[in-house]
Amino acid sequence: MGILENDVKKILFSKEDIDKRCEEIAKLIDKDYEGKKPLLICVLNGALPFFSNILTRITIPMEYDAIKVSSYDGTETTGKINIGNYNFNKLKNRDVLIVEDIVDTGHTMKALVEYFNSVTTPNSVEILTLLDKPSRREVEVKTKYVGFEVENEFVIGYGLDYNELYRNLPYVGVIKEEVI
Repeated sequence: MGILENDVKKILFSKEDIDKRCEEIAKLIDKDYEGKKPLLICVLNGALPFFSNILTRITIPMEYDAIKVSSYDGTETTGKINIGNYNFNKLKNRDVLIVEDIVDTGHTMKALVEYFNSVTTPNSVEILTLLDKPSRREVEVKTKYVGFEVENEFVIGYGLDYNELYRNLPYVGVIKEEVI
């Protein structure tokens, strides 16, 4: 057991659980976007492991890109959405699939979808998230694909962090309260 793993209260989803769910989602994407060439956009940094796992399983023609979006400070959302530099012309007339690590309050995804639709004219903008935490939802957000639903616990691992740590754990777990 590594040093970071000492801070894990419990494991929610193993690497095997995540791999299996990624395979299932990739098959849905292949079916839903058949005959199209979707643009998958990774929300950095948290979604990177999930994004990579999904990409290697999709078999239809597709493109991908990444965008930096932030709204958290420690364990709390700041309420302010920061969207990094991006060439939004890439979205024009495209079927866009935003790949996120977790949809929590919904503010970040709602703002990002609205922003994409306001700066250009994509065919569609949908959300794929590893984790969904509907118990914390403050605004309505429609997710097209969800890996797993989680309770209102602070989760880490597989890209999810606490103060930029724990992203490299190969599973999703709950952090011990005394660590926060």
